[in-house]
Amino acid sequence: MTAWSIPSPAEGVWHLGPVPVRAYALCIILGILAAVWIGERRWVARGGRPNEVSDVALWAVPFGLVGGRLYHVATDWKPYFGDGGNPWAVLYVWRGGLGIWGAIALGAVGVLIGARRQGIRVAPMLDTLAPGLLVAQAVGRWGNWFNQELFGRPTDLPWALEIDPAHRPPGYEGSATFHPTFLYESLWNLAAFGVLLWAERRFRLGHGRVMALYVMVYTLGRSWIEHLRIDEVQLNDVLGLRFNEWTSLTLFLAATAYFVWATRTRPGPDTELYDVSGGDPVPTEEKER
Repeated sequence: MTAWSIPSPAEGVWHLGPVPVRAYALCIILGILAAVWIGERRWVARGGRPNEVSDVALWAVPFGLVGGRLYHVATDWKPYFGDGGNPWAVLYVWRGGLGIWGAIALGAVGVLIGARRQGIRVAPMLDTLAPGLLVAQAVGRWGNWFNQELFGRPTDLPWALEIDPAHRPPGYEGSATFHPTFLYESLWNLAAFGVLLWAERRFRLGHGRVMALYVMVYTLGRSWIEHLRIDEVQLNDVLGLRFNEWTSLTLFLAATAYFVWATRTRPGPDTELYDVSGGDPVPTEEKER
C-alpha cells in the first residue's frame, strides 16, 4: 500500500430500515437525472419545447438499462450460465454490470421511438443528448468505486486505489493497490463534455455530428483505460486485445466515417427540430413555448 493511496469504501449498501440503498444504483440514477437536466436545457435553448427530453427519456432510459445489461451478460456470461452460475442474477442490476455500448445501442432505439411519437427529428435530439451522456457516465462510474470493481493493474502511484482482499481477482491477491480506472474514465468523460460543447459552437455541428464526436472522443479514452483493466471478460483477448478494445476501435472508425460524410454532405447545424413532412408544420411561436 502506498503512502498516498485512495481508499475504497467499506461498503456500498446502506439501509433505511428494511430498505437497502445501493450506491451503484444511486450513482446510475444521479447520472441519468443529470443527463436529462442538461438535455432539457440544451433542447429548449435550441428552440425545442420544454419537457420533451424528459418524455423521450421515458423510452430511452429503460431501453438503455436493458441494453447495457444484455451487453454485460453476453460478454461475461459465466457467472450467470457457466458451471455454478446463477441465471437469476441476470436480473440483479443493482449489483453492477452494465455495458455502455449495449446501453447506447438500445438507448438510441428508445430515443428513436420517443422522438418519433412526438414528431421530433432524431438527429437533433441525439446531438442534444450527447454531451449529457458523458456527464451521466462520469457520475455512474463512481458506482464501480463503491463496488470495488473494474479497476486496473497493480500500481504504486500516489493516486493508486486500495482494494480489499475479497475483491482482488485471481493472481492479484498479493497486490493491495491498483489503477483507479473508474476515476480515469470519470475525469476523461468530464473533459470530453467540455470538448463537445466547444466543438459544437466552434464548428456549428449538427445532423448527428455531435453524437458521432461523442463516440469518437469517448472511445479514444476508453481504449487506453480498457487496456489497463484486469477484470475478466469471457469474450476477451482477440489478437492480443480485449473484446471491449476491439469494440471501441470499431465504433471509433464508424463514428469518424459518419462525421466526415455528414460534414461533406450536411454542413452546418440543424435548422429544423421537428418532422413536418407528414403533417402540419409546427408554428414558430409554439416551438418557443
